[in-house]
Amino acid sequence: MNLPNKLTMFRIILIPVLVLLFMFDISNRYALACIVFIIASITDALDGYIARRDNLVTDFGKFMDPLADKLLVISVLICMIEVGLVQGWMVIIIVARELTVSILRAIAAADGKVIAAGGSGKIKTATQMISIIVLLIGAQIGSAMMLKAGFILILISTLLTLYSGWEYLYKNKSLFMESK
Repeated sequence: MNLPNKLTMFRIILIPVLVLLFMFDISNRYALACIVFIIASITDALDGYIARRDNLVTDFGKFMDPLADKLLVISVLICMIEVGLVQGWMVIIIVARELTVSILRAIAAADGKVIAAGGSGKIKTATQMISIIVLLIGAQIGSAMMLKAGFILILISTLLTLYSGWEYLYKNKSLFMESK
């Protein structure tokens, strides 16, 4: 297993750590969750950069990297519903888009095709990650202004999620519209 794929797997291993931080009411839990989330987010940028730079792109990485991103973001957002930092309807939209894209990727894979993440999907992911960080910092320091900014960012992220999902389906409609 090459370094980019190890970084992807490390990101997946960090998910239960994040969930545990949300489960227990310990002091500085949002700060600790934010630090772990930032580390996981950095591995997301780093694994792709290293894979492209060193020509280490693999089908495993093309599949697992976006899956790791989805698992990370969805896990944290669900935990954030539990503590009242995000609204459930936003997370439902995000999860629905991620499931739809994952199913479409599986259909493509069955036909021997690999669909890499698109530009709007990458922007969506970055916005989700930034909004999560802002919300965690706002919760840790008790700042109403940061929490409001985080809410606006997650709202923008939800809208980007809808757009990128539509774009993904539109660009790949031939995968599910062809008759056999």
